Amino acid sequence: MPEEHWQKRVKGILKAELKRRHVGYKELAEKLHAVGIEETDRNIANKIARGGFSAVFFVQCLQAIGCHTVHLEDA
Repeated sequence: MPEEHWQKRVKGILKAELKRRHVGYKELAEKLHAVGIEETDRNIANKIARGGFSAVFFVQCLQAIGCHTVHLEDA
């Protein structure tokens, strides 16, 4: 599968987890700040829109919103 497919899939997983928890980009920026990661809501929106963010950013976001399990079959 092309890399673009994987980027869309990972972007969808992160967006779904944010939506499940009713967390917007501004709140995510605040939660990331609370764990020592400096990102603005605009930077977060841009990264997620591109879909090409790092695995580190993905895990940081999941950790910040309290997501401890990701079900790939749902993506």
